Amino acid sequence: MANNVYEIKESSIADPGPLGLACFALTTFVLSVKNAALVPGEALSMVIACALFYGGTAQILAGMWEFKKNNVFGATAFTSYGAFWVSWGFFEIGALLKWFVVPPQAALLFLIAWTIFTFYMWIGSFGTNKALVVVFTLLLATFILLDIGNHVAAGYCGIVTALAAWYTSAAGIYNTVFGR
Repeated sequence: MANNVYEIKESSIADPGPLGLACFALTTFVLSVKNAALVPGEALSMVIACALFYGGTAQILAGMWEFKKNNVFGATAFTSYGAFWVSWGFFEIGALLKWFVVPPQAALLFLIAWTIFTFYMWIGSFGTNKALVVVFTLLLATFILLDIGNHVAAGYCGIVTALAAWYTSAAGIYNTVFGR
């Protein structure tokens, strides 16, 4: 049936992992710099834009491409954290425009739920590579610091998390382009 015009051919796509990690790293970095109080509070609008479009939308797309590559861990991580960024951005816009108020208990519930998710993804990262284990270890620490209300320390921990994610993203790119 090789000459059948209806024959389905396997398609190949590039590794979406470096993109997903870059989206995660950049957005985590800008929010963490703000949380660490290294930039003025007005930087929030830049963080929201990054969260909705790069950390959110582009990372969700990377997650969908990971499904195509049959990578359950990458698909779950990128799609979920992309949705985290979209929902976080929506909460922030809603608060700024006074559409609604997010009570502190609800914000804490949001963070604790993401800490639980990050905890089991951290365990899953043990089956990937050392760089991802470092990223998830630092991310888990960041969420725990946010949960206990230490936003400045969480900001600094988040900056290190972002640097580790950028390192891992760069490794994926360099391994591909340099053949190593």
